[in-house]
Amino acid sequence: MTAAVVAGLLAGYGIAVPVGAVGAYLVAVTARTGWRTGAGAALGVATADGAYALLAVAGGSALVPVLTPVMTPLRWTSAVVLAVLAVRAAWTALAAHRAGGLASRDDGTVLTPARAYGTFLGITILNPMTVIYFAALVLATGPSAPATPADRAAFVLGALAASASWQLLLALGGTLLGRTLTGARGRLTTALASSTLIVVLAVRLVAGG
Repeated sequence: MTAAVVAGLLAGYGIAVPVGAVGAYLVAVTARTGWRTGAGAALGVATADGAYALLAVAGGSALVPVLTPVMTPLRWTSAVVLAVLAVRAAWTALAAHRAGGLASRDDGTVLTPARAYGTFLGITILNPMTVIYFAALVLATGPSAPATPADRAAFVLGALAASASWQLLLALGGTLLGRTLTGARGRLTTALASSTLIVVLAVRLVAGG
């Protein structure tokens, strides 16, 4: 079981550490809204990764041919959603700056930890490459792949823990960024820079497919 936990941890960090559009958006949201909301968003991402790890060990090889035809539409949907959220955040930040809104660190919407969790769960679940990644890792291990229910559960929990710890670290970075850039100009610059980065990464998400 220990080997399955270690394999899950390595797999979870392998999918979580490369910071893409979702990771950049997580940092940006946390910088505007604070730690609790960022932690909710981080756990939403981790839940999606854990769910896909569960699907992979439960029969990922059978899911690959099912998911392949819809991967491109889902990738486009994910990119469009991220781009819209980034543009909206930039527009709201500009409007708040022009209105002299210096008191709030939010972007004008009531983004509770629960809503952040659901939003980031939905965004992350749109990427079917995650389950294919986990399935490929499981199949590549051959006879040493988690076979018993206990080993499969250990693998999934390891992947979930790894993803959660990394996403929470990103949220912490966003919190520190938000506390550092408390001035109106600093918050505006951060919002515009992060929105631009998210759009670029969203375009790469589509182009990479």
